[in-house]
Amino acid sequence: MAGLHAETSLHLAAALDGAGWHPAAWREPDARPGDLLTAGYWAALVAECEDGLLDFATFEDSLSLQSTDPDRPDQRIDQVRGRLDAVLVAARVGPLTRHVGLIPTAIVTHTEPFHLSKAIATLDWVTSGRAGVRVKVSPRQDEAAHFGRRSLSAGPGLVDDLMHEAADYVEVLRRLWDSWEDDAEIRDTAAGKFVDIAKLHYIDFEGRWFRVKGPSITPRPPQGQPVVTALAHSAPGYSLLARSSDVGFVTPHDRSHAAGIVSQVRAAQAAAGRADAPVHIFADLLVYLDDDANRAAARKARLDDLAGGPQASDALAVTGTPAQLADLLLDWRSAGLTGFRLRPAAIPHDLRQVTRGLVPELQRRAAFRSEYRSSSLRGLLGLPKPVNRYAAA
Repeated sequence: MAGLHAETSLHLAAALDGAGWHPAAWREPDARPGDLLTAGYWAALVAECEDGLLDFATFEDSLSLQSTDPDRPDQRIDQVRGRLDAVLVAARVGPLTRHVGLIPTAIVTHTEPFHLSKAIATLDWVTSGRAGVRVKVSPRQDEAAHFGRRSLSAGPGLVDDLMHEAADYVEVLRRLWDSWEDDAEIRDTAAGKFVDIAKLHYIDFEGRWFRVKGPSITPRPPQGQPVVTALAHSAPGYSLLARSSDVGFVTPHDRSHAAGIVSQVRAAQAAAGRADAPVHIFADLLVYLDDDANRAAARKARLDDLAGGPQASDALAVTGTPAQLADLLLDWRSAGLTGFRLRPAAIPHDLRQVTRGLVPELQRRAAFRSEYRSSSLRGLLGLPKPVNRYAAA
C-alpha cells in the first residue's frame, strides 16, 4: 500500500455513460444521440481517453432502463433510455486501442460468476492485459423479476447481504482465473500435447451463495487476475472494497470527508487481513468544465432547465475550469486518495475538457504522466501480478 502513496503522478479514469451523466446531455448541439448504440461511438470515446493518457475507462450497465428514480423505472420519454451490454462494448473496442484500460460494469446479484470469469478473462486476452471489471449489486425487486430465481425483500440487512454475496462472487472469479497455471498450455505440435492437464485445477468453492467446481474453460488471463473494482457509498460497500477490490470508487463531498472514507476503507482492510494489499481509492467526481468558469456554470444551468430541475448525483459536481479542477484534485490527494474517476456531464464536451484541458494542466504541474509506461492495466496502476494460488511452489 505504501507504494501507491509514494507515486507523484495522479491516476485518472473516465466513467462513460451514454451521452454523458447529465440526463439532458443528449440534447447538446455536439451530442450524437443517433450513434449511442453504435460501435463507432464507443470506439471514439475510448480513443479520446487513450489520447488523454487516462489509466482506464469504465462502462456503465444495469439490468433495468435508466430512471430518475433509483428504486424503480420511470415513464419519462425526454431522457436517454436503453444501452448496450458493457462487457461486449469493451470487447468490441479493446482491439482498437493499445494502452488504456477497459473496465465494464457487471451486476453480480443475478449473474453467474463462472460466466463472468470467462468473459473478463477473454477481455483480458483480446486487450493483451488491459481488462478489469466493476462489480455492482442490485437490491431491486423489479430487476430480480427479470430472472425469476430469487425474491429480494427490502430491509436493513439486504444491502449488507448483497455486499457479502458480492465478496464471495469476487473470490470465485479470482479462483477461476487462477484455475489454469500460467504455463498450462504446452502447444507442442511434435509431441501432440496442447495442455498439461495437471496444471488445471478444481476450485471446489462452497459458500452460502455459490458452489462452483471449476476449472475455467479459459486459460489464465495475461494479468493473472484482471483488475476488480467497485463503487461504495457506506460501510457495507467500504467492506467490499477492503475485502475484494483492487480499486475502490468512493463519493466524498470535500477533503475532510475523503480522509474519513479512506480511513474507514483502510481500517476495513486491516480487519480483513489485507492491510498490506495495494488497494487504490479513487474519488468519483461529476464534472462540468469549460475554459471560463461562468460559461461552465451557465451550461450546467441550461442542462438543468432542459431536464426540469437540478441534477441529482451521488458524486460531488464540480463546475469550473480544468485548472480549478486540477487545484481540487491535488488538494484532495492529501486525504489519501490515489486517483479520481471523472464523470463527464456531457459527452463529448466534458470528456475533451478532461483529456485536452485537465491532463495538460496536471502535466504542467508534474502531476500526471506524459506517456504510457506499461502495456497492462495492472502495470499502469502499479499493481503486481498476483501469484497463482494453485501453482506448486
